[in-house]
Amino acid sequence: MNRLKALLIAIDQLFNTLLGGWPDETLSSRAWRWEKNGKRSWPRRVIDSLFFFDPNHCKASFENERLGRQLPPEMREQK
Repeated sequence: MNRLKALLIAIDQLFNTLLGGWPDETLSSRAWRWEKNGKRSWPRRVIDSLFFFDPNHCKASFENERLGRQLPPEMREQK
């Protein structure tokens, strides 16, 4: 992951935390989790429409968080 992408993810996680979300989760991941849990679906629709060039952006973000893909290789679970 390049530095710019890492910085953008960090800013995203900061905004998510300021809005009451989990500290190490992005807004996109949170939006997918909300829709999956039946809480609300509009945030996922808005974010996915903003990232129209990245199909299923929110779902992919959720899976990346769940699998720890944003972590440095040394911190990922070895399977």
